[in-house]
Amino acid sequence: MKSHLENFFQTLEHQQLTQNVPIPPRAEAQRLADALFLFLFPMLSEEPKPARVQYALLRHDLMKLLYPLTKDGGESVGTIANGFFDQLPEVYEMLLEDAQAFFNFDPAATCVEEVIATYPGFYAIANYRISHLLYQLGAPLLPRFFAEHVHGKTGIDIHPGASIGRSFFIDHGTGVVIGASAVIGNNVKIYQGVTLGALQVDKSLANVKRHPTIEDNCVLYANCTILGGRTVIGHDSVIGGNSWVTESVPAYSVVLHQSQVKVRTRPFDEPVNFVI
Repeated sequence: MKSHLENFFQTLEHQQLTQNVPIPPRAEAQRLADALFLFLFPMLSEEPKPARVQYALLRHDLMKLLYPLTKDGGESVGTIANGFFDQLPEVYEMLLEDAQAFFNFDPAATCVEEVIATYPGFYAIANYRISHLLYQLGAPLLPRFFAEHVHGKTGIDIHPGASIGRSFFIDHGTGVVIGASAVIGNNVKIYQGVTLGALQVDKSLANVKRHPTIEDNCVLYANCTILGGRTVIGHDSVIGGNSWVTESVPAYSVVLHQSQVKVRTRPFDEPVNFVI
């Protein structure tokens, strides 16, 4: 008679043999994500290679990861790889604009090179723009692996399906969540803890716009939450910290969360430690 453990082993082996979707090796996907970032910014690489040599290596690695994931026997791999590298120069130009936005608006930034080398928000945006390009080209699963790699390193969660305009700025960044169908315009600034999410989670809404639209020149301050696919934040608006927004607001709006903080003098004989 088989033991429970033996039955469990057989279940795992059966799962491995019958899985419907192949999974790319996590470590290789993460290495490729970082290598693509270093390819665009070789000043950060400890052992930089000539760009043409690095391009050939990266193209090989990308095709190697994509080949077992495609459902057409690998026929689309070359098309995806060619489209990706053909459009990568435009991604690079957008990233330079993003880095300049960081420098322009963060008083702590001393130079654009500092932004590129040290800012987690810029690193997350760079990875997003790379993974978004792959996502648009129909690359299966790999964009999500790239996004989750950076999510784990920075605490910034940007789905590669989101649409984000030029000169994007994420300050600090920890806890930022940007959903798959979110649309963000140009010159938008986001601070830590901002959520662009859905009003409800339902599998039937998979092909519906569930996340908000943020128009040009908006500022979203720390820990504000904006929900819903029909929610539009009009251009040149400011959403204050800790605000909860589920309805559209017109252009040039200022949305503030009203909270009340009371400060009183503590009597001399009142204990320092007390329970709220």
